[in-house]
Formats: sequence, C-alpha cells, structure tokens
Amino acid sequence: MRRKARGTRKKQVGTVISNEMDKTVVVSIERTVQHPVYKKYVRRRGKCVAHDAQNVCRKGDKVMIIETRPLSKTKRWQVSEVLEKAL
Repeated sequence: MRRKARGTRKKQVGTVISNEMDKTVVVSIERTVQHPVYKKYVRRRGKCVAHDAQNVCRKGDKVMIIETRPLSKTKRWQVSEVLEKAL
C-alpha cells in the first residue's frame, strides 16, 4: 500500500510577541492588502500560536513558521527557523 505524498505546507514569516508558555510562542504576522474602495495599501495583522520544541524563541525574534497537524486546541503551526534574533 502506497503512502499518500504530503502536500506543500504553508510558510509564514512573523515576529514573536509572546513566549510565556512552555514550548509555545505567539507570532504576529503582518501583511499588506489593498483597500477595496480607496485602493490604498493598509497593514493587516494576525496572530498564530506556534510550537517551539527547543524553547529558543524570545520576544521580538523574527521567525519562519510552517503549517503542521493540530498539536492542541489552538496550535497548528511550528517554528521552523529563527531568522533574526531580537536585541
């Protein structure tokens, strides 16, 4: 029996805004969208809860997160790498 190939996972880049929990971080993802009427680009922000297995992320770090299977009620993302450390 052949196993089904895994599809491509979504990737997002964001900033860690909270690392209070054990092995979990909250990441803020910012994107720009065009206003439908005024055609001006506005910033939209969303929050994702991500799994940080080694507890390496600190507040202010820029991280890349990838989509994964549900790990808890709210965790559906996993930290793949820390792109930039906070000062």
